[in-house]
Amino acid sequence: MPKSIQAQPETLAAVDLGSNSFRLQVGRVDGNQIYPLDGLKESVRLAAGLTAGKILDSAAQERGIVALKLFGERLRGFSPGSVRAVATNTLRVAKNASEFLERAEAALGFPIEVIAGREEARLIYLGVAHTLPDPSRQQLVIDIGGGSTEFIIGRKIQPILLESLYMGCVSYSLNYFPDGKVDKKSFKAAELAARRELQTIVIPYKKEGWSEAVGSSGTAKAIVDLLEVNGFSGQGITREGLMFLRNALYRAGNVDKLAINGVRADRLPVLTGGLAIMSAAFKELGVEQMTFSEGALRLGVLYDLLGRYHHEDLRAATVNRFMQRYEVDKRHAGRVTQSAQRLLHQLVPDTHEHNDVDMLLMLWAARLHEIGVSIAHASYHKHSAYILANADMPGFSRRDQTRLARLVLAHRGKLERVQPLSKQDRDWTLIFCLRLAVLLHRSREAKSPPEVSVKFSDRGFALAMDEDVLADSPLTAAALQEEADQWRQVGGELLINPR
Repeated sequence: MPKSIQAQPETLAAVDLGSNSFRLQVGRVDGNQIYPLDGLKESVRLAAGLTAGKILDSAAQERGIVALKLFGERLRGFSPGSVRAVATNTLRVAKNASEFLERAEAALGFPIEVIAGREEARLIYLGVAHTLPDPSRQQLVIDIGGGSTEFIIGRKIQPILLESLYMGCVSYSLNYFPDGKVDKKSFKAAELAARRELQTIVIPYKKEGWSEAVGSSGTAKAIVDLLEVNGFSGQGITREGLMFLRNALYRAGNVDKLAINGVRADRLPVLTGGLAIMSAAFKELGVEQMTFSEGALRLGVLYDLLGRYHHEDLRAATVNRFMQRYEVDKRHAGRVTQSAQRLLHQLVPDTHEHNDVDMLLMLWAARLHEIGVSIAHASYHKHSAYILANADMPGFSRRDQTRLARLVLAHRGKLERVQPLSKQDRDWTLIFCLRLAVLLHRSREAKSPPEVSVKFSDRGFALAMDEDVLADSPLTAAALQEEADQWRQVGGELLINPR
């Protein structure tokens, strides 16, 4: 099982598997601040390899693997707890994402999390907020990526509104400007499509308001550079500057023939799509001018990772909010959590370490296992699992949520529901501890449950309990026998007081 380091590391690394580029950022930690040390960027164009059927083609996969092997070489010697890799829109929607991720993790040497759109927006804002000269002002942040665009309103380091829209510079460039061709008709079509997407958020965003608009990531940087180099903006992006670029593209007829200063070859294939989205955002949201921030997703990932070492793990805060929202019986959840933790410590002593990944996940599952009661008591574990699998949970990756949902679904009833987990999967151990903890607290009484000791057996688990206590607890004895039957049905075993 993976271990987490208790001491704060001197360096942290973030890997961003974007839809256009893959990026690696290494930062030096000094107290609560992170100072960039090194960075790598590879233009992978992952979204360009996404077919109409949402299948990531082999060529795009190979480009990604080559980039990640380079990153993996740079990250040799980094501990697991000091690196976080996240994947965004293309791997959110690709039907064969799991196939690619297996190879990608092997190339990189670290786990890769596919994060939801709003989680991506939160991390982007966290990165931008740490670069703003006056974060006390309310900011509108727009980050145009390869496959999605994130819109955030926030103040200081706290986001207020978060949204991710399914439009990006790669997808729009491919769909509306094939082979780089551009004219008024195609640009208007792309801009209108983006404006339609934006209409879903315009009213609440304008109502909330902002003092300053900020652009981040590749599209915003490319536009800023072009405007400033050509003298069409003293600082940042303006409506007039966007019009200048649009007219320059009309005159060229093709991005390859764009004859202005500062054109970067790696941005040309996606410039038109990004420009159409930015122009639409300015019009729909009424933006007149935008500054640029070097902060972006990868910097936000670094600061989020640093927060976990400072006991400011957003995931824990999210769990507490869910417990409040769904009116969880906190005392009962606390008793189940403590028992599950004691059982896991017996089976896997390494989980005594602070912030062990598996231990944290199991404890969060224990605290949230009854949230589905708010919908209906019957089959509440299914409702709980559905909520955890589909809700926006700040701080959690999709993989985290999938594992949480699996643990909660499996905490009672038929174990067959969690197959096809491999027999070696570590989640079986977490499931066993959670199921047994729930079983021992079935009466929901405040008194301590019967003392049990557990260990691994040849094909599963062995449980030891005082024979006299077991004889005086017929309901517990019957429940344990039913539990043993469940483990047999999935090819495992639960031995009770083995001789």
